[in-house]
Formats: sequence, structure tokens, C-alpha cells
Amino acid sequence: MKVKSAGAVGTARRGLVATLAAAALTLVAACGSSGTGTGGSAVPTDSAPSNSGPSSSGPSNSAPSAVAGSPGAVRASAAALTISPGDGATGVPTSGALKVAVAQGTLSAVKVTDDDGKEVAGTVTTDGTSWTPAGHLDTGTRYSVTALAKDAKGLEAAGTATFTTLSPGSTFSASDNITDKATYGVGMIVSVTFTKPVKDTKAVEQAITFDTDPPVDVKGHWFGNQRLDFRPQDYWKPGTRVTVKYRLDGVQSSPGVYGTLTKDEPFAIGRSQISTADATGLQMAVERDGQTVRSLPITTGAPEYASWAGTMVISEMARVTRMNSATVGLGAEYDIADVPHAIRLTNSGTFLHGNYWADSFGRTNTSHGCIGIRDVKGGSETSDAGWFYNQSLIGDVVKVVNSKGGQVRPDNGLSGWNLPWTAW
Repeated sequence: MKVKSAGAVGTARRGLVATLAAAALTLVAACGSSGTGTGGSAVPTDSAPSNSGPSSSGPSNSAPSAVAGSPGAVRASAAALTISPGDGATGVPTSGALKVAVAQGTLSAVKVTDDDGKEVAGTVTTDGTSWTPAGHLDTGTRYSVTALAKDAKGLEAAGTATFTTLSPGSTFSASDNITDKATYGVGMIVSVTFTKPVKDTKAVEQAITFDTDPPVDVKGHWFGNQRLDFRPQDYWKPGTRVTVKYRLDGVQSSPGVYGTLTKDEPFAIGRSQISTADATGLQMAVERDGQTVRSLPITTGAPEYASWAGTMVISEMARVTRMNSATVGLGAEYDIADVPHAIRLTNSGTFLHGNYWADSFGRTNTSHGCIGIRDVKGGSETSDAGWFYNQSLIGDVVKVVNSKGGQVRPDNGLSGWNLPWTAW
């Protein structure tokens, strides 16, 4: 779906856009114009719109002349409108090509719409002599432009044009880790992956925006040229409503490569749950909305497989999963087909999960880097692991402290909270 918002033509004149645009169309139709990219109009001495004279060759004022003071006398507006690109243009770039300008006058109204009637937002210079779109246009889309201007005497000129933007030979798209209307924990980081490497990271990042209630500043950080993560400075406030807005259609990520994605993704932030796993104390304190609700005995990585330290975020949950050491570069150390209550913390294989094959909880660290919680074979909803699993959301924060495993990298899973805001 393609989405565009209403255009802006100047604070004092916004309420007149629709009326003036309609008047412009009447003017053009009255003089038999074919819809050129430039033009001027003449108005009777009583200022009622009656005639227009657009020209396809450049700024002009081709209204008929008459003897001043005689019945039906008309005067031509001195304002000369220019609409770029010209009428009928095709293959128009999505950025930098569209502009409406006027000489010897000021713009009264500019309206740009696609064939679905959706308007393009734009801004007028402080002197009122030119208008440009606020952002990029979509690819492969026909746009219609209607513009009005006035000269120093208040006489109006009108111009119209239509053009079509380019259809790219190469495109890119994006996907993220958000499910529409889902609820996430306060540590949730929105991670966007692009189908092709991005060269113009600024243009792409600016085309992804966040609407939040209550308002909060959300910024992006690039990990390489195909991954862009977003978060606020601090954890989300519980109850925040968020909508991610993708406006990538028409954005050029690299020479000749254009985006195709336009969509909105709403989600919500639930209650706050922050759990702190102490690799030395062998306990995990579960804090809900600022209050510790339970402390669970745990086992973390053995000395030779010490767990990552730092702030991690739950990114995936499975009631049962297979864990094979070969998939994380540990050879044939283990292969467990039915690990219960598995909660992923990093891409490199750190999980917080139920453990039924050991009895070291609260006493010693014996894992290969994961955080183990007491469970039974097949998983029990009343076990420590079952309780924690059922209390958790994707986006919840899990901190590992007092571990000698080194700081987790900010791009390992949703671990961006380990990167200072000044570096984000």
C-alpha cells in the first residue's frame, strides 16, 4: 500500500488549498488548455476568475487584452509559474526533480496528488516563490500538479502538469522483528534487515519513522550496511503505543537501487520486567514494575564457557527446542532434542532455558554459556523455568552480572543497550 500525507502550502493559506486548486482547474478548462507545465491567467477588473493562458514553452502570461474601463475588460497577471518537470514527463527521479516556482509573484496554492488522490506534503520558501516536496516521491507513479500564484496587484495565474516517476530496474526491501499489534517488553529493540547493502544510509534511515504515545525520541544505529536497529535512550515506558512507519518506496539506497516498501506497523509496550542473573551468586532476581517478585536459583557458564556479561533482550521463545553444540562451534559437546522453556538472548546461542539433566542450580556453574533454570523432562508449568517462561515477553530485559565471559557485543541479538546513547 502507498501512503502520502496532505501537502502544506504556508501556514496562513492552508485552508485555501482546496478552493484555489478547484479554481485553477476551472481557469484552465475555460481557456481550452491541454494541461501544460507553465502558465499565467488573466482576471477581470472585478477579480473574478475568468480566463487563463498556460503555455508549454515556458513562463508566460498570454491572457487576452482589452481597453481599460470597457465592459468585460481583463488584465493579465504578471505572475509567471513554472512547474518542473514539464507536463507529460516520464522516468522522473523520485528526489530532486519536482519544483513549482513563480517569478513576479508569490504562490497561493500548490497541490500535488497521485492517481489515487493522495496528496504529497511540501514546503514553500519564506519569500513564497517556490515549493518543493517534503520528501521523496514513489516509484512508477503518475502525479498531477495544480498551482496558483498572485502578482503584486492580486491577479492570479494558474498552471497544471502531470508526470510519471521512474520504474526502477533494481529494488530493495526490508523486514523487521515486529508483529503487528503485538505487545513487547520495555527493552524491545526494533531491528530492520535490508535485502541489499545500503550505501545512502541517511536517506534510508530518514524514511523509517516512529510515532509514539507518550512521545519519546527513537534513533537508529547501523550495524554494517544491511542492519538498522532502533531504540529510545532509556527503556520504553510501560504502556507506550508505537507505530513504525516505513516510507521506503522511492528511496535510492545505492545508485540505481530503489526501495519498494510502504507500510505502518503498530505495537505496544507492556509491563516492565527486568531480570538480573548473578553468575557468582547463582541467583536470578526477577523485578516486575520496580519490585522484586521472585529469586530463582540458576547455573551459568562453567569457567571455560563463561556466559556473556551485560544487558540482553529476549528475542525468541520456544516451549521446546533442540540444542546442538555443533551449531555454535562447540563440536560434539551436546545434542539435546527436547530442551524445555527455551528463551533466546543472543544470536550466538545464549539461551535462558529449563534444565532437567543437571542439579547444580544455586551451587555451581556447569553450562556451556547458557543460563539454566530448574525444570523437568518435558517441561513443567509449575517448575522455576516454566514459571519464568510464562511470565516473560519478547523484549524483556535480562542482565548478566559478575560473569567473566566478557561483554556481549551490541549487535549480538538485541543487545544494543550495551552501546552508550552518545554512540548510538
